Amino acid sequence: MTALVIMKDIGKSFPGVRALHNAQLELRSGEVHALMGENGAGKSTLMKILAGIYRRDAGEILLDGKPVEINSPRQAQDLGIGIIHQELNLMPHLTAAQNIFIGREPRKAAGLLLDEARLNANAAEIFASMHLKLDPRTPVGGLTIARQQMVEIAKALSYRSRVLIMDEPTAALNDAEIAELFAIIDRLKAEGVGIVYISHKMDELKRIADRVTVMRDSEYIGTVPAAETPVDKIISMMVGRALTEEHPDIPDHATSEVVLEVKHLNRGTVIRDVSLSVRKGEILGFAGLMGAGRTEVARAIFGADRRDSGDIYMHGKKVDIRIPQDAVRAGIGYLSEDRKHFGLATGMDVRNNVVLASLARFTGPGGLLREAAMHDVAARYIDQLAIKTPSDRQEVRLLSGGNQQKIVIAKWLLRDCEVLIFDEPTRGIDVGAKNEIYKLLNALAKQGRAIIVISSELPEVLRLSHRIAVMCEGRLTGILPGGATQEEIMHLATLRGDTANHNKQSKPAKGEAK
Repeated sequence: MTALVIMKDIGKSFPGVRALHNAQLELRSGEVHALMGENGAGKSTLMKILAGIYRRDAGEILLDGKPVEINSPRQAQDLGIGIIHQELNLMPHLTAAQNIFIGREPRKAAGLLLDEARLNANAAEIFASMHLKLDPRTPVGGLTIARQQMVEIAKALSYRSRVLIMDEPTAALNDAEIAELFAIIDRLKAEGVGIVYISHKMDELKRIADRVTVMRDSEYIGTVPAAETPVDKIISMMVGRALTEEHPDIPDHATSEVVLEVKHLNRGTVIRDVSLSVRKGEILGFAGLMGAGRTEVARAIFGADRRDSGDIYMHGKKVDIRIPQDAVRAGIGYLSEDRKHFGLATGMDVRNNVVLASLARFTGPGGLLREAAMHDVAARYIDQLAIKTPSDRQEVRLLSGGNQQKIVIAKWLLRDCEVLIFDEPTRGIDVGAKNEIYKLLNALAKQGRAIIVISSELPEVLRLSHRIAVMCEGRLTGILPGGATQEEIMHLATLRGDTANHNKQSKPAKGEAK
């Protein structure tokens, strides 16, 4: 395979941050090249330079062996370079075809009228080349995330892209949707398209990647063949050290204090008669397939969505939670799976985000904020949680996903919540930062916090949980001990209707009264 793209000695700096130094990448025709590294390693910055979003400070880019200047996204598109961002960039009120050709719509009547028929036909032709059954006239807002991702791929292909950059393309997809995406990638490879694939999911490497380039601390570490390189070796290249697995300490006392109890929770068809409890010092894992109702239960407990019926108790006392403020006052914190929209004010700095849920404590006479006290508490959590930031005045949007997640955790720790609900706590986070989050969750449990962890990754649920609540189609189909197998979880995750063994624990968890 010949080199489509060569990036040599790329450098890039932002105010107070060196984002790239001597970064390298070679992408060949017809290969999937995985770009790996911890959050903040420089992967996305390097790809944004290739896609014309950022301008490099140093280095050289060769396309088909010839030096090129890429100063804008439009210029990159004209050169056949497309990028699919982790956060999709589509207009939900427009159709799939309109999204693909926005700003380039075919015209008729001397350019005065939109040629809707040709627009839809052009989109249908691209979908056919992808072996994708999708009506081009369908509004994007009504599509699943997986289908929206396919529209983004079609949009990139509409520019006749020879280079396709995919940033965490499977982050929000289930197994069937991932298989569909991989089939499309295989077809693109066969057509000679070079694909840069950014992902934190190690299990995807062997399935999809031909070669792997690893970055660490804004620098190039090395490129290795995916099939012949053990995952442990890639992880070591990423973090500069070997990672050790640490499993939680299962409580060995027969009766633990119940902090949160939920009885007969209902909301339409998405939550159906769910009852559960979480004890002091316990991590309760939530497992289930996409759409099982896990997030909906969390949002109903937190008051983000109104429940139809059901009761919530804290330490045996019934609490009335109608809105999130009620939950916070009761001692419940919720870390949303979409931290950028519901967990952070990304345009604000670290300091203000940390104190966001506790502003009353930092408000002085006349409503003025006590900045010195805010700085002190932010500095404490930056140190305690090892948040990598130039200062507490750094805008949160400029930090890596792992560090953003730690800031959300700091916000709720400062609020001193007894119950912490983590929804997909490591989504979009690299393996090193994942390990730090795992250690932090275990430490919080040892401090006596009651923790709920919702995760689509079964190994993560098994690694963290003292007990595992499994859901299917809005029902709680069973509660398993932490030592359960993936097969046992999947059995409960696929139980439907009256066959569900509703709220029955298959066997007592270690340390639980029998």
